[in-house]
Amino acid sequence: MKKLELIFENAEGKMVKYTVDKPVEPVNGSTVNEVMDTVISQNALSSNGGDIVSKRGARIVETTTEEIELG
Repeated sequence: MKKLELIFENAEGKMVKYTVDKPVEPVNGSTVNEVMDTVISQNALSSNGGDIVSKRGARIVETTTEEIELG
């Protein structure tokens, strides 16, 4: 499954990640950048370390799950 991770920095200087499951593809970098700017300017999200103050990055993370047969 693919996830979009939005990575921010909070007021304490610590990294904060928010994850969006199954993002619309293809992911548009400009749109992600605008959304992250909006999150910061509208103070839409918070963290234990205070307000979100800056962007650190964004990435797509893809995981594969394989069941293991027991027995």
